[in-house]
Amino acid sequence: MTETMHSEVAHRADERAPAPLLSVRDIRKTYGSYVGCTDVSFDLYPGEVMGIVGESGSGKSTLLNCLAGHLAPDRGEVLFDTRAEGPRDTVTMSEPERRMLSRTDWAFVHQNPRDGLRMGVSAGGNVGERLMAVGARNYGAIRESATDWLGRVEIADTRIDDRPSAFSGGMQQRLQIARNLVTGPRLVFMDEPTGGLDVSVQARLLDLMRGLVREMGLSAIIVTHDLAVVRLLAHRLMVMKSGHVVEAGLTDQVLDDPQHAYTQLLVSSVLQV
Repeated sequence: MTETMHSEVAHRADERAPAPLLSVRDIRKTYGSYVGCTDVSFDLYPGEVMGIVGESGSGKSTLLNCLAGHLAPDRGEVLFDTRAEGPRDTVTMSEPERRMLSRTDWAFVHQNPRDGLRMGVSAGGNVGERLMAVGARNYGAIRESATDWLGRVEIADTRIDDRPSAFSGGMQQRLQIARNLVTGPRLVFMDEPTGGLDVSVQARLLDLMRGLVREMGLSAIIVTHDLAVVRLLAHRLMVMKSGHVVEAGLTDQVLDDPQHAYTQLLVSSVLQV
C-alpha cells in the first residue's frame, strides 16, 4: 500500500472515530501537603460510563468535584465538547457559563439526595424547577413533564404534590435522578449514588439507572466504593489510591484480572465478604 493510500485510510478512520465528550488532562488538586488527586488524564466518549473506585480517602470524590466544577484544580484541563462551540476548558469558563452548563448538558447526583433536592418544594416542583431554569414557562407543560418523569423513576403521580421529606431514602434518590435528567443532559456525575441504601433498594435503583443510561445514551462518571455498582453500570474503570490512578481499563478486564496489588486487594476483599 502506498503512503498516499495509508494516509487516506487513516483519514477515513479519523472521520469515523467519535470525538470525546470529555477530555481530562493532567488534573491535580492538593490541600496543603495532602494530595487530593494528581496526574489524572482520560477521555470519555458519548454514551460511555466511567467508574472510579477506591477506598475512602483515595481521591475519587476530589477528582469528581474537580471535573464537575465544584472544586478548582491546581492545574489541568477539563475539555467538554459543547454543542455550540466544540471543546471548551470548563476550568477556565466563567462562573455563569459553568452554571448554565450544569443546568443543561451536565447533571450531578449526590450521595445524599437532600444535597440535590429542594426539601421544602414538592416533588413535581423539584423536577419543574430544573425545566424553568432552562426557560420553560408553561405550567401545564411543566407539570406534564414532571408527571412523566416521576413515572419513569417509579414514583406514583399521586405523590407529585408531596414534599421529598415525606419520601423514603430510595424515593428521594429516584426523585433526585428525575430532577437531574428532565433536561436531557449529555453527561451525569454520580457520587456514591447507592450509598446508605438498603441492598434491595440499591438493586432497584441500579436497574433503573442502567435502563435510563441506555435509553438516553447518557455518558456518566460514577464514583463508588462498591465494585458491584461499576460491574453493572460502567464500561471502563479507574482505580484510585492515595490520589493516583493505579489501574485503568475495561471494567470486566480490571475486575476479573486485576494487575495492580491494590486492585487485587479490593477485588479479593469483596470476594471474601
